[in-house]
Amino acid sequence: MSNTLIPLEQAASLQGCVLAYGHFTTIHPGHIRYLRHARSLGKALAVALVGDGPPDQPPTYPYSQADRAEALSLLGIADAIVLLQSNELSEAISVLRPVVLVVGTELQAAPQLEYPLELLKAQGGSVQFHAGEMSYASTDLLTRTERDLRQYRRLQFTAACQRQGLSQEGLLASMQAWHETRLIVLGDTIVDQYAACEAIGMSAEAPVVVVRELAKRNFIGAAAVVAAHIRALGAKVDLVSVVGNDNTGDLVQEELQSQGIGNALTRDASRPTTFKKRYMVENQKLFRVSRLEQHNLDGQIEDQLIANLQELAPYAQGIVVSDFVYGVVTPRVLEVVQELAKSHGLMLFGDLQCSSQVGSISRFHNYSLLCPNERELRMALQDKDSGLESLSQQLIATTKCKRLIVKLAAEGFIAYDRGRDGKILSQAFPALSVNPLDVAGAGDSVLAVLATGLASRQAMMPTAALACCMAALAVETMGNTPINIETLRNSLEEMLSV
Repeated sequence: MSNTLIPLEQAASLQGCVLAYGHFTTIHPGHIRYLRHARSLGKALAVALVGDGPPDQPPTYPYSQADRAEALSLLGIADAIVLLQSNELSEAISVLRPVVLVVGTELQAAPQLEYPLELLKAQGGSVQFHAGEMSYASTDLLTRTERDLRQYRRLQFTAACQRQGLSQEGLLASMQAWHETRLIVLGDTIVDQYAACEAIGMSAEAPVVVVRELAKRNFIGAAAVVAAHIRALGAKVDLVSVVGNDNTGDLVQEELQSQGIGNALTRDASRPTTFKKRYMVENQKLFRVSRLEQHNLDGQIEDQLIANLQELAPYAQGIVVSDFVYGVVTPRVLEVVQELAKSHGLMLFGDLQCSSQVGSISRFHNYSLLCPNERELRMALQDKDSGLESLSQQLIATTKCKRLIVKLAAEGFIAYDRGRDGKILSQAFPALSVNPLDVAGAGDSVLAVLATGLASRQAMMPTAALACCMAALAVETMGNTPINIETLRNSLEEMLSV
């Protein structure tokens, strides 16, 4: 009965199964986690799929039940997909008599579930409210070969493009306007140093690995590498940031000049340029040492940074805020960014990194795009239990952002956009790199493509497809190496070639 599509009236043979329920308009990693959990609760899993509704009424969902059933079937998780006419959950419970009904946590207080749950209890069944287990890493390589997994994700990417009506020719053509775009990148600047080492052995004095440093290389990171990616993609860009009055700050200035990035750096003698050194043996990171200050800018430095923003704003199409919460993006600076966006018609793109810092993406309001990862999304809303879909919709409503990317590490990302009718549409894109070399900076590369594409008036979903390819390229090299537009074109052609 694997992946069988069955009308409800013919589903009595499935009695005693585990039952999941929903409309599954867009399949994304949150749904997959939810279904895998449901599958683990019994010998057989059936999914009751909400129908299209009365034929004489406008469709409730952007995709038909047949399309949604096909997408569920391709996952290979459910043993059977039961096709409902509408949303008749009570009838499905009566026919299937499930031992467990699994529904999303967002429906825990839903009035429409009161009668179905009473019926389920009367039949001796139980209910579980579950959003799918949170995961920030992939276990796929334990069950598939690298080659098979690479092909599977490529097929996922192709299917996502087809579902959004995206062709290779259209995506390539959409990149042609990027060179006409100008952006400002605002945020913290970091210098990342990678030290390649040779492992000598264990210390006799303590249980410590002893290494010998062989070579080292510096990369500009954080807001600076976002600017570097944007410039390499063909757009013009200015970096508005703060560095220390030190040799590391000089290095940043030299790199900006060599890459053709507009330099609007402000020097602050009260703080060193943020510097992070990673020690590596055979491409394996051992540990990181950071040199940084996290206090907010003082008034005079803040004034200089704001003056730089005001000078550049009339010539740009958008401002990219890359906030690593080291004190550069102050509340006053954010207020000025909002004022400049209104007075000059600028798009705003926001990303906030808070893996080891304290911050919240919810401080950005009315932005054209926000780009949190799942951990940052949950931290912003103080919610570790709800499903991804519910959380994403909540963040969109709270911040009033027009578009949203939720980054899911090894599971790729989910892109959200507003349709012309105001409804939120979504599409999941896979992580195309199966065995990444260095994931640091992947989110910065995604932000760069999204800001460049959207600022050139490209639509959200084609821009997200290009960002998906960009992320795969970024994690295949060690360190923050800017990805140029020709490399991105070649990657896209390879992914969508027959």
